[in-house]
Amino acid sequence: MDLPLKDKLALVTGASRGIGAATAIALAAKGAHVVLTARTASGLEAVEEAIFAAGGSATIAPLDLTQTDAIARLATAIGERWQALDVLVLNAGTLGTLTAVPAIDPKELAQVLTLNVSAPVAMIQAFDPMLRRSDGARVVGLTTSGTAIGRAYWGTYGASKAAFEALLSSYGDEMEATSKVRVALVDPGATRTKMRARAYPGEDPASVKPPEVVADRIAALAVAGFPAGHRERVEG
Repeated sequence: MDLPLKDKLALVTGASRGIGAATAIALAAKGAHVVLTARTASGLEAVEEAIFAAGGSATIAPLDLTQTDAIARLATAIGERWQALDVLVLNAGTLGTLTAVPAIDPKELAQVLTLNVSAPVAMIQAFDPMLRRSDGARVVGLTTSGTAIGRAYWGTYGASKAAFEALLSSYGDEMEATSKVRVALVDPGATRTKMRARAYPGEDPASVKPPEVVADRIAALAVAGFPAGHRERVEG
């Protein structure tokens, strides 16, 4: 079997379902040992079982990403077992309520910004030393199309993704000259996920691509690498 990621370590957030789960399975199929994180232990166990059944290897780490101290503990635990982190996929996120800006609930806005912005920053901060120890780490952040930024009723989600992109892009620019860490933003486009179903309740799920299409592209980027500042939209 072709296992280009053999002996590599990958970590995927939001890995209990959808794009995260499919990406974890795709990376494991390339030979990586994948650490699966999400809040739902049962979902993680199902993904882990699928990886094992296909001959891959994985470790589950149930985690609430809104708890920064939990992220720090996870990084410590992983660092005690592995020297370097080779692939980090920042996939976890939440949509929030689609509503007009004057109607945004401040509490919900804070929750969305915590998961979509603060948590990825905490992940980068916690795992930066391990990423730097890789001989060519890839960090992939899942974002959205520009239509969600500045679009009516998408203010909460759009604002969170705009901030996420700015921070992740800045990290990538910082890494370009000082390390072998490379950062990419991937817009999955219309994909059959629970978040998509919430945003477009009248849409036929069969009319959009399955998560596996996006996952295969992320796995390909993890194998082949990409230039600094890479961004792409997955069509299909």
